[in-house]
Amino acid sequence: MEGEEGHASTRVKASFAGVLVQIILLDIVFSLDSVITAVGMTNRLGIMITAVMIAVLFMMVFSGALSAFVNRHPTVKMLALSFLLLIGMMLMMEGLHQHISKGYIYFAMAFAVFVELLNVRLRRRQGAPVHLHQPYVAEAPERHA
Repeated sequence: MEGEEGHASTRVKASFAGVLVQIILLDIVFSLDSVITAVGMTNRLGIMITAVMIAVLFMMVFSGALSAFVNRHPTVKMLALSFLLLIGMMLMMEGLHQHISKGYIYFAMAFAVFVELLNVRLRRRQGAPVHLHQPYVAEAPERHA
């Protein structure tokens, strides 16, 4: 990944109430995300409700492992964002009365996940990335007069 590494300068003690509020806000945001995705992928209310309930349960059970996985593989964040954009565009097109077969959407998402799994597997074989703290500057060749 490109960019500079940041270093924290001060530690802030987290309060119980602050952590609780953050968890509640994240649950609301991810639940809203699940609702938007469920609405975009089906027209049946029962399936939408079930999808949201499963997403919240999944998030509560696997949030630690999922967070660790995403921290190890930051490109997964971009993949998830691209899925949201894809579904958002599909909803906009349907709002304009232009139907897009959900089969195309499912195939595109499955293909993207397959490619990302190949990338994760390839990067795992290569080992840990090198983190430079000082930018590399090539020395200019010496000139003899």
